[in-house]
Amino acid sequence: MTSLSQGYGVRKIIDSLTLDIAPGVTGLLGPNGAGKTTLLRTLSTMVPPQSGTLELFGGEVVSEKSARTARRNIGYLPQEFGYYPAFSVTDFVRYCAWLREVPDKDAGPATRQALAAVGLTDRARDRMKSLSGGMLRRAGIACAIVGSPQLILLDEPTVGLDPAQRLDFRNLIRALSQQGAAVVLSTHLVEDVSAACDAVIVLQQGSVVYRGTPAQLAAEAGPTAPGDSALERGYMTMLSNRANEADAAC
Repeated sequence: MTSLSQGYGVRKIIDSLTLDIAPGVTGLLGPNGAGKTTLLRTLSTMVPPQSGTLELFGGEVVSEKSARTARRNIGYLPQEFGYYPAFSVTDFVRYCAWLREVPDKDAGPATRQALAAVGLTDRARDRMKSLSGGMLRRAGIACAIVGSPQLILLDEPTVGLDPAQRLDFRNLIRALSQQGAAVVLSTHLVEDVSAACDAVIVLQQGSVVYRGTPAQLAAEAGPTAPGDSALERGYMTMLSNRANEADAAC
């Protein structure tokens, strides 16, 4: 994306953002209201940018037709996703495969593979309305990865997962990146970024205030920055630096 701006009405959320997403796992950090969800919604082509250029898979997204073409290779898990309560888990994931135009001959095996990847094979015939919060989240992750999309966008995917399930999730996204996918993981859980991400982007007020590896961000930690780990302190240092720059500009 180049000089991309996004917002709602006159309210600007992202302003002139230029960003490349590489294969691997990229962690997206930032406080509430920083623009993380808006950025993922834009990358998913759910909403067109107000201005600037969005290029996906070598082509610029300029129309509904080009957006639909791009969506075939995008898996997206929003913070809150809708589902048909009476659908079985298999039906729901297969429906998501159909929406992304996964060929019929591949949809069945792809659905089974996605359910196995998130540990829901034994719940495949259960109704969606019967699942716990954590299981619903895993079903949503299965929908995002079914059919092996090239770009996977995950907004707070580990909310509701227990510690063992979070470990399984980290292993899953590492495996996806090893298969060549670009995974963008938006989260408030810095430990997930430390354990699973190759790169990290820090957003604040719709702008990138840091981009590098988790180790490089940890090395930026200020001596008095709050946090329980070097990475948390590095993250808080970046936010503090940007706030200080904003105050100095006033």
